[in-house]
Amino acid sequence: MYGLRKDDFFFSNRSVNIMQIPEGTKPALMGAVAGAIAISIIGFNWGGWVTSGSASDMSEEVSVAAVAMALTPYCIQNSQDDPRLIAIMAELDEARSYKRRSVIEDAGWATPLGAENPDRELAEACLSALTEET
Repeated sequence: MYGLRKDDFFFSNRSVNIMQIPEGTKPALMGAVAGAIAISIIGFNWGGWVTSGSASDMSEEVSVAAVAMALTPYCIQNSQDDPRLIAIMAELDEARSYKRRSVIEDAGWATPLGAENPDRELAEACLSALTEET
């Protein structure tokens, strides 16, 4: 039927070797895979390699810190121009460590021009600069 005979290729039981792979190929491929895994582990753990997501997070942290450091003189000037400076500094001295930043924020010293809310990192930098002066 359809012109196929029983001894044609698809119906035969004989094995056909299409391609011979040299004996050293499997160990070479295994070595290459193991080497790639080892290089990746070493590179990411000790070589300083990072993913693009980690690099983005790190650059954002650095830029936020740089902006806070650049605006610290603005915050210091705001504190010196504030007529309530002595009262706020006394409140700052009495405040517990976890509330000190909020004293700076509530005073308005850490609110950049054009912003409605105080900047947390600027308040931390300003607090650090103000406590160094005293």
